[in-house]
Amino acid sequence: MSATVLSISEIFHSIQGEGSFTGWPCAFIRLAGCGHGCAGCDTGYAEDEKSELEIEQVIQRVLTFEAPFIEITGGEPLLQPAVYPLMTQLCDLNQQVLLETGGFISVEQVDKRVHKIIDLKPPSSGVAQQNHPDNILLALEAEPPHRLTFEFKIIIAGKEDYEWATSLLHQHQLTDSFTVMMGVSFGKLDPAELAAWMLRDRLKARLQLQLHKYLWDPSRRGV
Repeated sequence: MSATVLSISEIFHSIQGEGSFTGWPCAFIRLAGCGHGCAGCDTGYAEDEKSELEIEQVIQRVLTFEAPFIEITGGEPLLQPAVYPLMTQLCDLNQQVLLETGGFISVEQVDKRVHKIIDLKPPSSGVAQQNHPDNILLALEAEPPHRLTFEFKIIIAGKEDYEWATSLLHQHQLTDSFTVMMGVSFGKLDPAELAAWMLRDRLKARLQLQLHKYLWDPSRRGV
């Protein structure tokens, strides 16, 4: 793929459904392609359906929404070389840019102004061994104010995932310095059960629901 061309799954305007920006209007750029095969993936269509656009075309389209935030997601957005200049150019235009990445690729080359939402894949995903260790280290080593541009997200499908997550969070003391969002795999775990575990353990993380799946049909695209 060219350094100026992006493989696009969809560009749309919606309400941010996950993370610390939940509830805000947001413009989304969903890049095509991933290949990691996470169990429970809800955007598998991004693997196959795509169109190719130049960076400038993407920027022109996404700015028409006049949204307070622009999120770049996937698929796995960091697989495409052109995503890095895309993010920088959006930041240069004074846009608040969010990146949601599966955590398989180091975020070291991401513009430091971008707010990085990094998934930490638990055992139920089937790809926990592919979590890139540098992403936690980069967050821990970041100096203010750039440390504030990291947040972590973990999707929990059951007790094994929860125990794995709490062990990892305590090992690196992530909840002491970063926003950690913990949500349920939709339809696989009752959110109230996760809430009970978090309260029992006095876990300093934030419970999240996938808001867009409650506002609209869970299978609906473009939201």
